[in-house]
Amino acid sequence: MRMEKRLLLMGIWVMMGMVKSNGSVGDIVTQEFFNGIIDEADDSCAGKKFYSRDAFLSALNSYDQFGNLDTLDDSKREIAAAFAHFTHETGHFCYIEEIDGASRDYCDETNTEYPCNPNKGYYGRGPIQISWNFNYGPAGKNIGFDGLNAPETVANDPVVAFKTGLWYWMENVRPVVSQGFGATIRAINGQLECDGANPTTVQARVNYYKQYCSQLGVDPGDNLTC
Repeated sequence: MRMEKRLLLMGIWVMMGMVKSNGSVGDIVTQEFFNGIIDEADDSCAGKKFYSRDAFLSALNSYDQFGNLDTLDDSKREIAAAFAHFTHETGHFCYIEEIDGASRDYCDETNTEYPCNPNKGYYGRGPIQISWNFNYGPAGKNIGFDGLNAPETVANDPVVAFKTGLWYWMENVRPVVSQGFGATIRAINGQLECDGANPTTVQARVNYYKQYCSQLGVDPGDNLTC
């Protein structure tokens, strides 16, 4: 195909909203978009010197199907949804680790496939605040770090941190993303927030999602709450 014809077709596909966003996620998650989130965090926040757009884009290389749905609008909605949850979980990228997380027990002793190291804590870390041994184990296996014996890696390496967020998203959230934003809330923290358990936090997530959809120029769709 001649270059002129290829460029013409690409232009038509873009206008039709049919170009998948793989390779263009960085065009959607601009530095301005990322800064608009993290700049809301206080300067004293540990996450201000940890999270970055560059780290996110580096992590994205391992999960290039993220933000790569059938239409550009669907892809933008997925990106807006993920960053809404990142924002809520980390306080605008303020927190690397869960507040008082070390005092909580996130060891499921019934999970023999990914047994806990009694000297380690599997509390929330990273942009989606991954927790529990049954998440750290397979996340580490997929990403390439020892999730059970060195879970602190998530709080020490920003690229690994974003990889855990993207891993969790692709494994647990992507399958329901077409059902609306409310389904993504249920996939992340449904037991503690959905069905009237905590409507305030549900609404906070929805507000972020609608804000980011507006910034990205896409309708948020239906079924926003759970």
